[in-house]
Amino acid sequence: MSKRLEKIAKEVDLAKTYAVDEGAAVVKKCATAKFDETVELHVRLGVDPKQADQQVRGTVGLPHGLGKSKKVAVVTRGEKQKDAQNAGADIVGGDDLVDQISKGFLDFEVLVATPDMMKDLSKLGKVLGPKGLMPNPKSGTVTMDVAKTVKELKAGRVEYKVDDYGIIHVPVGKASFEAGKIAGNARAVMEAVIKSKPAAAKGTYVMSATLSSSMGPGVKLDPSQKF
Repeated sequence: MSKRLEKIAKEVDLAKTYAVDEGAAVVKKCATAKFDETVELHVRLGVDPKQADQQVRGTVGLPHGLGKSKKVAVVTRGEKQKDAQNAGADIVGGDDLVDQISKGFLDFEVLVATPDMMKDLSKLGKVLGPKGLMPNPKSGTVTMDVAKTVKELKAGRVEYKVDDYGIIHVPVGKASFEAGKIAGNARAVMEAVIKSKPAAAKGTYVMSATLSSSMGPGVKLDPSQKF
């Protein structure tokens, strides 16, 4: 074990579950890599992702942002293009942008589209799907209110979605953030996930919650605490 890992190991009590504020402080102490590590929240839910009525998915605005602005592209027509540009979209286009994407242009992190453009974009599933870039109403990226959506994405709106193992993975900030801001973002995500509990989910819903940085250990949070 390296000296860095030995030092980190002394900071985390693996037998303990932490309150979210305390856990965020521990994650910061353990983020000792030579770059600004991303902090993620991992939540294991008591749902069966294979059942359509037990899917958990949504979006939430992080009160303290993500530490960087996402590169947002918008596919729309007419006045909506001007709305998107005024809201701060990095790339705006219509049929021309659809054509560029079909040829492999993917220099963006989020793609927003108005409903009238989805007929054309749906043909690009093989291009956008593997990258997780296909606009979807459930993630709020298919909308007529492109201005609001672009502003929220730029400010730090994130998507959460349960994976095949019943776990949600969401970035909640950078290690350089104050611990209180990391905790605040984590609370916002937890509150949104709890509100998204499917009616078909039985038994314990939040099985476990863990905070970790890119190169740090997982810090277990108390799943029974009031977020």
